[in-house]
Amino acid sequence: MEKKIVNNYGSFELTFVKGKNATMYTDDGKKYIDFIAGIGVNCLGHGNKALCKAISSQAKKEIHISNYYFSDVGLKFADRLLKETGFTGGYFGNSGAEANEAAIKLARKYGQLNGGEKRKTIVSLESSFHGRTLATLTMTGQDKFHPDSFAPYPEGFKTIKANDFEALKTAFDDTTCAVLMECVQGEGGVNLLNPEWAKACADAARKAGALVMADEVQTGMGRTGSLLASDWLGIEPDVVTLAKGIAGGVPMGACLFRNRAQDVFKAGDHQSTFAGNPLACAAGLVVLDSLTQKGFMESVNEKGEYIRNKIREWNIPFVTDVRGKGLMIGTELSSEVKPFEVEVKCLEKGLCTTTAGSNVVRFLPPLTISYKEIDEGLAIYKSCLEAFVK
Repeated sequence: MEKKIVNNYGSFELTFVKGKNATMYTDDGKKYIDFIAGIGVNCLGHGNKALCKAISSQAKKEIHISNYYFSDVGLKFADRLLKETGFTGGYFGNSGAEANEAAIKLARKYGQLNGGEKRKTIVSLESSFHGRTLATLTMTGQDKFHPDSFAPYPEGFKTIKANDFEALKTAFDDTTCAVLMECVQGEGGVNLLNPEWAKACADAARKAGALVMADEVQTGMGRTGSLLASDWLGIEPDVVTLAKGIAGGVPMGACLFRNRAQDVFKAGDHQSTFAGNPLACAAGLVVLDSLTQKGFMESVNEKGEYIRNKIREWNIPFVTDVRGKGLMIGTELSSEVKPFEVEVKCLEKGLCTTTAGSNVVRFLPPLTISYKEIDEGLAIYKSCLEAFVK
């Protein structure tokens, strides 16, 4: 495959052919417990009956139409998503990077309308991750994502240290159009924001005349135990970006807005050929139906706590921290053990994990994962960690 498709992902020599909930199978019949869910995408697991039925039914009617027109399912999904999230307008795209690109353009236009050409700087946080396009890479607060080979990078971005109250004193001025923060920094190491700091950051940005934007590409759609992570963080963003689990595996992203950000975009400002196609919207409706069922979010929080507590109980000497929110979980390791080596060991034994930051093993399992699958996966994980105990 690498000879045919550039291996930008450093993919493992595994070919999966089917799955059921949080269990996947390769072409040679080997079973794997899925603690990644397509990097938080397969929120309803593999082979979800309601999702498959909706996608199949919609495909028989229409998969794609031009955005010169509306689709019935697109309008229905838009109304439902806005109602459930508390936003008043939005733009559909195809990915998290596209959603963040839309947010960048919205913020820049807002700045120009409310302060002139000088108001164009977007503030993000150190250790953040916002996408792989040039603009979203520049906005990403990790130097490893800024190689010279991609230079020159766009102007108008700066980073501040998360949870640092002192940094807020000089973070914003009349050149700032927006602040963008991940409610939990996934790629950066599953780092949680201090709610008091996040609210102080939002207040300082608003005082300077800037928009408050939340990158919920990974934390949104129930991943952290509420529909939006910004709800429990308490920052009430003007703009939120979504993707990953929004359509249960069908490519989709969204940039939602309200308040001061509501009337910024006009016809022609931002467009995409495939954005919000009927197939993706039909899948998105099933996701919303599932996430809003009574007790669903409670189960996400309970499963997350169960996993974190189990790992803590093992008392593995080189595990320095177990953190996260809902089913977004990170195991921090001391420098003597490399997370990638743990990932490889887990894969050998039938568990799919991933890494984050420089020293974290990350879990993003399907929100529907069963306790049987959790226990089976954790048994593999424990054996793999113990293999590194000296």
